[in-house]
Amino acid sequence: MQTVVVGMSGGVDSSVAALLLKQQGYNVIGLFMMNWEEESEGGACQSESDWADVRRVCSLIGIPYYSVNFAKQYRERVFDYFLREYAAGRTPNPDVLCNREIKFGPFREYALSMGADYIATGHYCGIEHAENGRHYLLKAKDGGKDQTYFLNQVTQPQLERALFPLAGMLKEEVRAVAEKYGLATAKKKDSTGICFIGERNFRKFLSGYLPARPGEIRTLSGECVGEHAGLMYYTIGQRRGLDLGGKKGEDGRWFVVKKDLQNNILYVSHGDESPLFSAECEVCGLNWIGDMPQSTQFSCRAKFRYRQSEQDVDVILSGDRARVIFKQKQRAVTEGQYAVFYDATRCLGGGVIDKVIY
Repeated sequence: MQTVVVGMSGGVDSSVAALLLKQQGYNVIGLFMMNWEEESEGGACQSESDWADVRRVCSLIGIPYYSVNFAKQYRERVFDYFLREYAAGRTPNPDVLCNREIKFGPFREYALSMGADYIATGHYCGIEHAENGRHYLLKAKDGGKDQTYFLNQVTQPQLERALFPLAGMLKEEVRAVAEKYGLATAKKKDSTGICFIGERNFRKFLSGYLPARPGEIRTLSGECVGEHAGLMYYTIGQRRGLDLGGKKGEDGRWFVVKKDLQNNILYVSHGDESPLFSAECEVCGLNWIGDMPQSTQFSCRAKFRYRQSEQDVDVILSGDRARVIFKQKQRAVTEGQYAVFYDATRCLGGGVIDKVIY
């Protein structure tokens, strides 16, 4: 009997993943990762309640369960990067790094040391272990929940022993299975936002680690219209939290269009969204998951944020960098986020958006 160690988060997805693998005849072990140790604003530690749900689910399924603390690795490999990027005026995506640096890094190694033949998670994606020895990351059946975007930086060795049991399921089907078998997580709401911030106030959290530097808010014509609390608190396209009010006699809202880190100026526009639309971007730190591109120039589809449909692009490669040209101009492409590439069925890989060209 082959052994699978399942990354248990305390949510419904990983709970059902463990259940399905048990039903398929695997020897299943649940492993809960403690990646963050600070309490929330209310004094409660979210990981404690998640760990309690893991224990309840694993006990009901009838599988052993353990916890492991990766807080030190998480801080060094993910959180420090998160702070550096915000200090540089960019908007990082720590969930992408968490997958590469924790879930498919120390977690994978720990699982293998426990005797695992495979590791599994509750991600909505699929995997193809091909006869040529390559491992391909496939899009999930549930397009609205597909999480390949967050896995664009994983490598071939990291995918070698990976299983994704939810590849062919819709979210409502996963919840139905959880309810059918009485899992404690059946109606637990999905986690949103950055995992270590949770329900806390983002500005208050970030200010505890990075000093805020207030500065001017200007229009693209140079008119000063207000003061920002610190460039790190804003992202391209943001509408809320600007505290500018409307323009008399004009419809529309203010939104962020540019950040000038050198001069500490936040640029905004009112009503006219055209400054948000860019023609291309430059991407660095490219990672190709299955096969390397056969040409330095090719066409494919891409996403520039998780909640976005795939867009047609042309890609021109130069080492581990790429110029990505949009077939149609894209709104609010943001430096620090990831450009992730796709064909009809697979996630091809991706890289960090280093520069946006308008």
